[in-house]
Amino acid sequence: MSSFVAHLDGRTASAGELAPLAFAGYAHFTAMQVRDSRVRGLDLHLERLRSASVTLFGRALPDDRVRACLRAAVQAGPADLSLTATVYSPTGEFTTAGADVPLEVLVRTRPAVSGPRAPLALAMVEHERFLPAVKHVGEVAKTYLLRQAVDQGFDDAAFVDRRGRLSEATIWNLAFWDGTAVVWPEAEVLDGITMGIVRRRLDHLGVPQRVREVTPADLPALAGAVVMNSWTPGVAVRRIGSVPLPDAPSFMELLHRAYESEPLVSP
Repeated sequence: MSSFVAHLDGRTASAGELAPLAFAGYAHFTAMQVRDSRVRGLDLHLERLRSASVTLFGRALPDDRVRACLRAAVQAGPADLSLTATVYSPTGEFTTAGADVPLEVLVRTRPAVSGPRAPLALAMVEHERFLPAVKHVGEVAKTYLLRQAVDQGFDDAAFVDRRGRLSEATIWNLAFWDGTAVVWPEAEVLDGITMGIVRRRLDHLGVPQRVREVTPADLPALAGAVVMNSWTPGVAVRRIGSVPLPDAPSFMELLHRAYESEPLVSP
């Protein structure tokens, strides 16, 4: 398998079909890890694509068509891979046209990944994403802020909103541990698929969870922190800004156990 394989509406995409998309910035996507040709949280991925399509385009593709596109890409690759499904309109951006143009699905696969090594140090940056509930493309700020953080000696960046609340990180959700419960930051964030899986599995396991505002001043009282995304249900965070955070192996084990209890399903 080459580094990247692209499928357009269920078939291998040609270079000519991909060329117009090289600089396209009006689209949305979901990312997932395929293991043994199956994925966790497929229902959440489909709901994300439906909701984002309605927000950006005023309409959504049928789930059956999206699943067929995912299935074709999965069946064409190895049993384990990383997959990104992008929904877009062929009319592109910077135009009001396209209300009657069918949406298309671009599925890209690559070798499986599992995320960076822990623990991470996160810079604190004042930033709010546009349309935070949509996983949209073309977010130059996230890469810029990541690189700025690395230049300053950090591994990545965490965002603080205009109200002084920690919200999310560049490509991650944040989660904290107060010693007895999982704490999810109350702010305008992208509800991650892995976050959704973990939350419902923690409910099933009877683990307490709280949603509340978390400010930089709250960090010293917390018992641990992680970031999570499609790569992993938890990478330990050792520092946010200048505030150190304690190692919390039981918290990490809990998150991974919750995530792995979610069944894998075929697209």
